[in-house]
Order: sequence, then structure tokens, then C-alpha cells
Amino acid sequence: MTQASSVSAQDTAEKLKKLELAQRDDASPIGRFIYWAGVCFAIAHIYFNTLGTLSELWVSALHFGGFALLCSLMFPMVKGPSGAKKSVLFLDILIGVAAVVCALYLIGFEDALYERGVKFSNLDWVFSILAIGIALELTRRTTGWFIPCMILFALTYVFWWGPYIDGMFGFAGLSLETVMYRSYFSSEGMFGQIARISWTYVFMFILFGAFLVKSGAGEFIIELSRCAAGRFVGGPGFVAVLGSGLMGSVSGSSVANTVSTGVITIPLMRKAGFPARFAAGVEAAASTGGQLMPPVMGAGAFIMASYTQIPYVDIIAIAALPALLYFMSVGFYVRVEAQRSHAQAVELDTRPVKDVLKEGWHFLLPLGVLVGLLIYGFTPTYAAGISILSVIVSSWLSKNPMGIKDILDALAQGSKNMATTAILLIAVGLVVNVVAMTGIGNTFSLMVTEWAGGSLLITLVLVALASLVLGMGLPVTAAYIVLATLSAPALYSLMAEMQLVQLIMDGTLPEVAKTIFMLVDMDKVALLAAPMSEVDALALVDMIPTDLKGQLLQQAIDPTSLAMLLLSAHMIIFWLSQDSNVTPPVCLTAFAAAAIAGTPPMATGMTAWKIAKGMYVVPILFAYTNFIGGTATEVLTIFAFSLFGMYALVGFMEGYLEGPLSPVLRLISGVVGLGLLWPHHQIFISLISLAVFVAIFIYSRRLASSNTVAV
Repeated sequence: MTQASSVSAQDTAEKLKKLELAQRDDASPIGRFIYWAGVCFAIAHIYFNTLGTLSELWVSALHFGGFALLCSLMFPMVKGPSGAKKSVLFLDILIGVAAVVCALYLIGFEDALYERGVKFSNLDWVFSILAIGIALELTRRTTGWFIPCMILFALTYVFWWGPYIDGMFGFAGLSLETVMYRSYFSSEGMFGQIARISWTYVFMFILFGAFLVKSGAGEFIIELSRCAAGRFVGGPGFVAVLGSGLMGSVSGSSVANTVSTGVITIPLMRKAGFPARFAAGVEAAASTGGQLMPPVMGAGAFIMASYTQIPYVDIIAIAALPALLYFMSVGFYVRVEAQRSHAQAVELDTRPVKDVLKEGWHFLLPLGVLVGLLIYGFTPTYAAGISILSVIVSSWLSKNPMGIKDILDALAQGSKNMATTAILLIAVGLVVNVVAMTGIGNTFSLMVTEWAGGSLLITLVLVALASLVLGMGLPVTAAYIVLATLSAPALYSLMAEMQLVQLIMDGTLPEVAKTIFMLVDMDKVALLAAPMSEVDALALVDMIPTDLKGQLLQQAIDPTSLAMLLLSAHMIIFWLSQDSNVTPPVCLTAFAAAAIAGTPPMATGMTAWKIAKGMYVVPILFAYTNFIGGTATEVLTIFAFSLFGMYALVGFMEGYLEGPLSPVLRLISGVVGLGLLWPHHQIFISLISLAVFVAIFIYSRRLASSNTVAV
């Protein structure tokens, strides 16, 4: 029996290793160099984010050079045994050194370029092309061919084949020199806004997560989850949901979340009686939700703050309840499956929760420091830096205080964890630059609006399909950046126009906004003084020229509401970008869970996709309700009714609540779920739907109890 378990564990480790990138041995001379280089880069970034005074462009260039060196040494150019050859190592060292030289060249010769009137010398050509080539090659190693091909496609469009296209995507073209300048020397390309987000917010929070894990907070989170949820029927499933949510709030990586928590929770779920594929699906769905859970939220929250100019602390505060709603929806699947599979309670930890908290309460201090500093008004980078220090200090209250070696290990691990993300964000900055240079983002938004015929629901479907296609080749963060750049303006405009139409229907359009209608048709202004039908209101809005609509929206809707609408658009895209983690054919999170559970990857992906349905429902709430930007009463009301609506939909999809549902009750459960979730804005419909659902729930519970007694 022990031998079989050992073989199974070995097979699982081999499957998980196949999902990871091939790396050089940490014990080798190159591995030791990577370790100390990682320590130095981490300290340098802490300096840049606290006391440093270098220009942002220079720091972005150094950020690229340092992590390109790390990346080229960590991940061989050639996979497999050939990657260990000295010739391959020599090429990798050469590429890493070249990246550092490219960064230093920009710093040393930027002024000389401007003194020449931005005329490229031969060396300017060499280093700009070399820097872009290195970024493409390292992105290929870490993410595959999709992103490098997309970048080449975008860059060549600007200076080569764009002029040969007719129609709305035609582009007059720019010179290759202009493209190279804006991609390498300017603060708009690979060393632009996205790179700045990378070396500030993203790196500091990844480093914070590395310190937390090294201090033992990861084990505390899992232990606390097992102790809190393990005693319930189906407890291991709830441990997976709770543990993945708490770990995801720190790590921000769904695959890492799956591997770290899944090796514990999936075997426990199987021991309790859950089907293996369901256990893997729950872990994948819950780990995917980790990127939705504040405070880290992957890198998405930082990029969202930069795009929307809404403070980071406001974004994570708004994101908390939607993330909780998602995890509760996964928990409903666990509850239903536990009842149907007759899962047994497994005694995971006999200690009370208060005893576990008594031993590990100090692990919560750094999170409290982080949230407190953010609320007080400090910048996220400063808050993260102080929180890192608080991790070290709080560890001295434990049995295993962090020493110098532990601190160095955390610094090195933080840099190694950041290497692939840094290169990815810098490379994606090239695509964002192309969108800005060509104006193709506005073209794409107009095209989406035209295809959708002005329908917000169809627009959401198109964005969801686009996110699924992009997610097959792009990591979540890159997919969000590309989609937000292209489609966020269209979503924002449609939602703002919906609010404008409602103001016209109610007859409450501000007087200053009516002046826009006076410029178009004086005869229509009188109609705005009284309420009207939706058809008439839409007709009035449609007659406003596109170039005046933006001004009309700013005059009709207050700035705070417009900011919340913009955040809603970005939050919709961010949520939909997560679906590639659990949606076949490419769903690495589900594949990692399948490797642990020993189940077919594709079938596991389908199960995870079903369990993660909240990922599609919550964005609809963002679009049609005040779940983002509403008053506290509105938000809590939407949350409460949506919670029961999710449970009702789970009953409809599974045909089971506390017991099996007849076809009629199953259909009623689906209708009730829609009644609780649909944005009809009628409280009595929601109350009636809630009462019907509670009745169905009680009936199924009594039916299940009577069947148990009969057996």
C-alpha cells in the first residue's frame, strides 16, 4: 500500500513537472548566480520604490535588463537534455548580458539621440532591434509562440502592411525609425506604462507574497482552513474553497495556488467520498478565483488602477464582495455534491479555531499593516515595502523567526517569481504602444459596438468570446491588458449610454446637458422636460453625433458615476479574462489539478468550467446593476439576492439541492435563480423568488431526510 502511494505521488510530481517551465538546477554555479542576482535585484527594486530618484524610463530599462538576465539563465533556450549543453548555456549568458547592455545603452545615449534631433545612428538601430528581439525570445521561452507572433504582427502592421489594407483597419503607416524610437527610447513602448506598473506595484507585492510564504504564512492559511471547515460534511471541499481564496489573496497566481493547496485538498476530498474529477474541478475553480480576491488580484488590480486612475485601495475594496460571491458559488457546488455523493466528514484537525489562531495570529499582522496603510492613504508600493518589514518582525513572534538566510531566500525567490511576469508585461507593452500609435483601439471599439447593434448583452458575449480565444495563447494578465485596451472603451460607452437613456426616460436630464440637444435639433429639447418611453429616449440619443456623445455623457452624468462605470467595464474584462484558466482546450489550472487527482485533463477542465460559472454571472451584475459604485445598501442588497440566486442556479444545473429535484422543481429553481439575479430592479420580484427558493430548499431537505430514515 505504501509502495503504491509512493508510485502515485511520483507520477503526480512528474505530471506537475511537465506543466512547469524547464529550469536550470539551483545547486549549479548558474543557479547560485541566479540566487545572488535575485537578491541584488530585489534590493535594487526596493530602493527604486522608496528612495530612488532615477527617471522612470531608466528604471524600466534596468528592470528589463536585470530580469532578462535572470530569465535567460533560469530558462534554457532549448528544452530537454539539449538545454544542458555548454553551447546553449553560452548563448543564454550572451543574451542575458546583451539585455543588460541594451538597458545601459538607453541610459547612456538617450541624450545624444535628442541632440541629433531624434535621428538614429547605427548603434541606435542595433540596440533597439536587439532589445525587442530579446524580449520576444524570452517571452517565447516562458509563454510560447503566441505572444511573440502577436507582437511581430502588430509592429509590422505599423510600418509595413498596414497601408495595404482597405476599410476601417487601413493605416497610413509610420517609418521604421519612428516605430523603433517609440518602442525602445520613448516612455510609450516596452519601457512605458506597463513596465512601470511591473517594477512598482507588481514586483513589490510579489516580493511581499514571497516573504509571507517563507515566514510560514502559507502553512498557517491551510491549517486554519482545515480547522475551520474540515468538520462539516464535505469539509475538504470547503477547505479547498477557503484555502484557495486565502492563498490566492496573497499569491495572485492560479496555477501556483492549485499546486500548493491542491496536493492537500484533492486527496482529502477523495478520501471524504467526492468523485476525483469533481475534486480536481473544485480546486481549479477555487484557485482561479484566487486572482479575483484582494489584496493582490494577480497584477490586474494595479494595471486597472493605472488605466482608470482610481486608487488601488478603492479597487480592492470594491472587488471584495464580488470575489466572495464567486467563492460562495463554488461552495454551493461543494455542498450539493457532498449531499449527493454522501461525502463523509473527515476529521482534519481536532483543535478549535481559536487555538490555531493563538499559534499563528502573528501571520495576520502583515496583512493588517498592508490594509491599514492603504486605507490611511499611503501608496501601494510604500505600503508593500513596510508590510515586508512587518512580515520579518512578526515572524519573530513565532517558533521559527526569520533569520538572515530566510530573508535572503525570500528576496531571491521574489525575484525568481517575478522574472516571467516582468518579461511578459514589458513585451505586452509593445502591443499597447501599437494600439496607441495607430488608434486601432477606437476602431475595434466602434466595430464591436456596430456588431452588437448597440446591445450591451451582445457586447458582453463578444468580449467573453474574445477573452476565451486570447486566453488560449495569452496568460491572464496579458489577455486582460490586450482586451482592456481594445474593448473597454466600447463597454464603458454602452453602459454610460444606458444610464443616459434612463435619465432621459425619467425626465431628469440636467439642464447643462440639454444644450447638446439644442445644437442638434431645437425642436427636440422640449421633449426632455417630461418622462418618455425607452424607444423615444434611444431615438434622441442616436441622433447625437459620435463626436458630441462624450461631451454629453460628461455633462449628464456626475464624474464619480462615470468613474465607476469605467471601473465596471474594466472589472468585467478582468473577470472574463480569468476563464482561460478553467476553459478547455487550454486550461493550465485545471490541468495542474488533473495531474494531482489523476483524472483526464480535458474532462477535468469541463468540470472546472461548470463549477466556475460565477465567473460569467458576476460580470453581468457589473454591467446591469449598481454592484460597483452603488450605495452600501444597494451593494449589500444585490449581494444577498445574488447569493441565493447562485444557489438556485446550482440546483437547476445539478438537479439537486439537499436532495434530488423533480424536473418541475428543477425548472422552478432555474426560474427563481433568474428572478434573483436578473436586473429587473423590482424588490417584490426578488422577495417572491427568495421565498420560493427557500420553500424548495426546505422541501428537498425534508425529502432527503425521509429517504434516509426509510433506508
